Amino acid sequence: MKLTYGVADKPKFGQVIVFALQQLLAILAATIAVPAIINSGAGSDMSSSAALFGAGVGTIVYLLFTKFKSPVFLGSSFAFIGSMLAAFAGAVSMEAGFAGIILGAVFAGLVYVVIAIIVKAVGTAWINKLMPAVVIGPTVAIIGLSLAGNAVGDLMGSGKTTAPAVCIICGLVTLFVTMICSVFGKKFLKMIPFIIGICAGYIVATIFTLVGNATGNEALQVIDFSAFSNMRWVPEFTFVTAIKGLADVTPAYVGTVAVAYVPVAFVVFAEHIADHKNLSSIIESDLLEEPGLHRTLLGDGVGSMVGAFFGGCPNTTYGESVGCVAISGNASVVTILCTAILAVVASFFAPFVTVLATIPSCVMGGVCIALYGFIAVSGLKMIQKVDLDDNRNLFTVSVILIAGIGGFVCHFGSIEVTEVACALILGIITNKVLGIGKKN
Repeated sequence: MKLTYGVADKPKFGQVIVFALQQLLAILAATIAVPAIINSGAGSDMSSSAALFGAGVGTIVYLLFTKFKSPVFLGSSFAFIGSMLAAFAGAVSMEAGFAGIILGAVFAGLVYVVIAIIVKAVGTAWINKLMPAVVIGPTVAIIGLSLAGNAVGDLMGSGKTTAPAVCIICGLVTLFVTMICSVFGKKFLKMIPFIIGICAGYIVATIFTLVGNATGNEALQVIDFSAFSNMRWVPEFTFVTAIKGLADVTPAYVGTVAVAYVPVAFVVFAEHIADHKNLSSIIESDLLEEPGLHRTLLGDGVGSMVGAFFGGCPNTTYGESVGCVAISGNASVVTILCTAILAVVASFFAPFVTVLATIPSCVMGGVCIALYGFIAVSGLKMIQKVDLDDNRNLFTVSVILIAGIGGFVCHFGSIEVTEVACALILGIITNKVLGIGKKN
């Protein structure tokens, strides 16, 4: 994949700021969505600004551990939503619940630390044998394809009072402006298609909303500007509330939190490898070798702990960020660092965060069709050199794609093994079983 800026390149200062804003727009919706989901399910009061702060600081930690060689942003992890809800459900008070989600992130992070130590000791050769291109390629594709429903649902305005046709128009304007800028844009414009696309979609959504407000027609009201009346100027950090609940934390509750978080950390480990394999193919440098899987794991694990300490949400590497790198052709790690700093600074500037939060889901849906599509296609590119005339390979790829797209998930109590993890595990088993007796 042709890159305009490589990992070590340093774009001009003004360009870096714009590139960083684009990265922030790509990851924002998901990052602030996690605390909103938790608040809805647990009746808590987690701060979206604090989650943004935690994501920014967590990303800086990740970059430090990876020696500034892995250009990806860390944001709030959806995989731990069930774990976070379980932490609140098992707590005797809301404050103890906040203490529990920090404790849970520490447990999850320690899992990564232990795996990192093992990987450092034994190397990564076993991973390449366990997950060759025939396995990891379709798994990466599933990461994008499994999110297709979310992108299309947002595009159509699912669950909103706004007319679906209006949402679709706003989303498609965003999508086509993004694609046109990426394909036909000259130099700088070609590298910021998401900013231009989102701005175009936001303008169209604003026009519809103003007309809807003037006529009292809810079907045209795409943007909720009332968010500006309830702005938080200072993030409410998780640890502040958690300190008040430490006295209510019992050994039994600690066990409950551990059971909710630790198994999920092992599941997310599989997705961690897939994300880094995908990013490696984009930047044409094996991140599992340099800076090394042990470093990416430590960065992800410790970054999750830090993110949870401030915002409550464990962090993870974001596919949206990887997709942004691929489409823009900008893999400069300086851009990711600037994005992290921008996230930290922006979390204290309520109007900026609120403006970003008011970007309609249909507009972000248009962007995500491109982002998730690029993730899927980059996974499929990994199997270009795989011999699909060999039924062993054909069945392995087929099983992964169908299991992932079909939404094959497993539940063990409150623990959910996601479709990506299930597809990957099933693909590994299929590849090994069908490979019995095959000469390497």
